[in-house]
Amino acid sequence: MSNENLYNEDARKKIKEMAEDIDFTMMATNLKQAPLHMIPMSTKKVDDHGNIWFLSNKDSTHNQNIMNDANLHLIYADKSDMQFLNVYGMATITTDRAIIDELYGSADDMWFEGKDDPNITAISVQPTEAFYWDPKNGKLVSLVKMGIGAITGNQPDTMDTGKLKP
Repeated sequence: MSNENLYNEDARKKIKEMAEDIDFTMMATNLKQAPLHMIPMSTKKVDDHGNIWFLSNKDSTHNQNIMNDANLHLIYADKSDMQFLNVYGMATITTDRAIIDELYGSADDMWFEGKDDPNITAISVQPTEAFYWDPKNGKLVSLVKMGIGAITGNQPDTMDTGKLKP
């Protein structure tokens, strides 16, 4: 298993690539108190600074939690491609209409009454630390290597893993 530590620009690129490829994440807020509040969220974009963007309702529990404590945890998992991304970050909530207009898509009509809905907010997450697991050679090669490893007892080198510090 390869263990790569990426910093700065490389870290931002890796987070962008994986977050946009996987798309859906579980966003955990209220991190200091059990139980955590977790909700599935769709990644709208990852900007050039590495910030991960979402749309949300201003009255939602996670927005309220972010206003009390900006720390949150994003858990991305794509089991079909065996990709996993674990992001800790600081959230900021904005009602900037230009940002909301940029992020809004027709699928968001399911949650809002159009892009002019007064309850829409955008959440920006600035990653502070991230960990990733990404197959080196694609799913099929990784599965074959794991099968060989199970037979031989040798640990296969199938995944790139690493700690990211943007």
